[in-house]
Amino acid sequence: METSLNYKISINSVKHKITALVLIFIILAGCGSDPNVTNNNDKFVPSVQTVQAEYGSLPLTERLTGVVKAKNQVELFPQISAVITEIYVVNGDIVKKGDPLVKLRDIEYQEKLKQAEANYLIASAQRKQAEAELNKILLELKRTEALAEKDLTSDSELEDVKTRAISAEADLDLAKARVDQSLATIDERKENLSRTTIRAPVSGSIGNRNAEIGMQVNPNTRLFTLGELSSLKIEVVLTDLMLNYISVGQRSEISAANIPSDRLEASLSRISPFLNPVTHSTIAEIDVKNPNGQLNPGMFVTVDIFYGESEQATIVPLSALYENPSTGVTGVYVTRDSLMLKLKTTTISDNPIELSEPVKFEFVPIEIVAKGRMQAGIRGLDPGDWVITLGQNLLGSKSDSARVNVLDWDRVEELQKMQSQDLLKKVMNEEQREK
Repeated sequence: METSLNYKISINSVKHKITALVLIFIILAGCGSDPNVTNNNDKFVPSVQTVQAEYGSLPLTERLTGVVKAKNQVELFPQISAVITEIYVVNGDIVKKGDPLVKLRDIEYQEKLKQAEANYLIASAQRKQAEAELNKILLELKRTEALAEKDLTSDSELEDVKTRAISAEADLDLAKARVDQSLATIDERKENLSRTTIRAPVSGSIGNRNAEIGMQVNPNTRLFTLGELSSLKIEVVLTDLMLNYISVGQRSEISAANIPSDRLEASLSRISPFLNPVTHSTIAEIDVKNPNGQLNPGMFVTVDIFYGESEQATIVPLSALYENPSTGVTGVYVTRDSLMLKLKTTTISDNPIELSEPVKFEFVPIEIVAKGRMQAGIRGLDPGDWVITLGQNLLGSKSDSARVNVLDWDRVEELQKMQSQDLLKKVMNEEQREK
């Protein structure tokens, strides 16, 4: 019982704080009318929100979903197979290029290097033997040729010495090749030994750690993800049709739930000229600064790319557009009465709300010229007409009367960004903080 009482007290306290938002909840609940105010048929007159239509052009935008990636983001894999013996970093550590990250067991690679060095010594000795043998045979050949000039030796003996000299030269070439091969093996073994210490290829922050001491790893084992978080890039997918009007340098706005300023602005940095042969799409990148760490690699964000302006038309909030459920036609509810002259203050739930006397509204079909993030350019409506932005579902399919709460454009756009449950949650959070 005490819990229930405390809950009621909390709810009552919250209600007193929602001065500017009460009408929204009343309309959504379908009970926003004053029971003392009726129309000619003694029906309740609903309450709605309105704003005055304007005239102008809309910025043309393409709304896309982007993926945040770190600058120089790389995944680190070992280049050899071994067991991890030491780990020098954890998630979140900032490292510089060349800093050691992981140490792998190197005993086997040290032994292999010693074996390669021993083979080099053997090959070097064999080369020296081959050189000595060749020199010996060359001296013998020189003597035999001198004797042959004096006819003191046979032709067959001379040919035999020449043949042995050619064979000795081949043996020396083979010995030299073995020396070169052993040197190459030493370099390879040294390189493999150096790979037992895995170092940062770029500067940045460590994440996605998948390494533990004693773990057997191979070239297919991902150990870390490394990237620079102060500078990020956002990747978006563009279709081949979008390439007709989207280009490098166009302004973009990036928004995400955890960006306090609501959106970041940046220019489209680059577009890959190669399209996927199956999807006929390509990747565009937007470079953004991230000094406060608001964005994290892997996040999904909303990206609006601005590529021009629409033609001049009547401008209304997107929330004013309403699809008539009985006909399926899109239009707006309009009144041409002078609302500002009919406002009066009415108390609902202990909060003063400015409402008009009942005003006649008519459903007017419209043609949509362009849609922006918060507004739409339409035909079929005159600038200066008053349109309903919230509460259309409470009216008849063609015309009906309603009492009006007048809003300005800034307020309408603010409300369009938030759902009613989000507003209530915000107020409840404020209530909890005050406790």
